[in-house]
Amino acid sequence: MLNHISITPRIEELVDIQDVYIDSSLPVTVKKKSYCDQIKNPHFFRFDDMTVRVSFLSVGPSFQDRIKQYLLSGQSMELTST
Repeated sequence: MLNHISITPRIEELVDIQDVYIDSSLPVTVKKKSYCDQIKNPHFFRFDDMTVRVSFLSVGPSFQDRIKQYLLSGQSMELTST
């Protein structure tokens, strides 16, 4: 079951993911904090003029695991729409 977030922020209030910079030389815990500090709202961000909503199933990798995977991979995460 998805954990639904009922209020979608206005796009102008969201951080563009392209403006987030993560220093790859930092320890993972510092990278995670930097990401969260920069993105402001880990459930919503912007990519150009598109609002992106992040949600996770109750089974499978945790949010922390997915962010760690993303930060360590140096690649973009797969985005899916529901």
